[in-house]
Amino acid sequence: MKTAAMFPLGSVLSPGMVLPLHVFEPRYRRLVGDCLEGDGEFGVVLIERGSEVGGGDVRSMVGTMATIADSAGLDDGRWAIVAVGVRRIRVLRWLDDDPYPRAEIEDWPDPPAGEQLGDLVTLAVDGLRRLFRLATEMGADGLPLDLDLSDDPVVAAGQVVALCPVGPSDRQRMLVAEGPDARMLLAGLLIEDEIADLRAQMELPGPDEDPGTDPPGW
Repeated sequence: MKTAAMFPLGSVLSPGMVLPLHVFEPRYRRLVGDCLEGDGEFGVVLIERGSEVGGGDVRSMVGTMATIADSAGLDDGRWAIVAVGVRRIRVLRWLDDDPYPRAEIEDWPDPPAGEQLGDLVTLAVDGLRRLFRLATEMGADGLPLDLDLSDDPVVAAGQVVALCPVGPSDRQRMLVAEGPDARMLLAGLLIEDEIADLRAQMELPGPDEDPGTDPPGW
């Protein structure tokens, strides 16, 4: 157990993900300065309810330890930083937000991967390829159609999580999954849900189309 500076956000950071931040609130400016003078690490947790600015939020008890990979101080005191998720953590107890959010935390490593992880990653990657091709057909730009993931299934599982185009609550569900196997099972289901949603959108009648009034089969 240790005390760590914490950065609650409206998004979820997973180990291996890159997190660019524009830091303008005074207490988080100080957090960045203190981290740079120390080991460069701070915790990131999801704000489940409330706002990133001003406090009064409800925070998740599971998050990710991040390390500052690059930083630039601006003339007016703001910071532009790039952090990288390092390891999963659990919050044991929140402390006073003075001078910024802090908590007592412990590392929460994944259990060892099972023998089926490689197959689960392959299925999830296949789903991502289908999802990105479908989204591109619908006009989305900049999606990685040629996925080049690590040969290490544990590392590749983390890359799949980073690539999944899901919202914060679903990304948090993947973060708290029991291990890489459970995480890939969930990722595969979430990807298939996204594919189904896109297919449903493609089948909706356009504004100038007549959806018809007869019951199905007539």
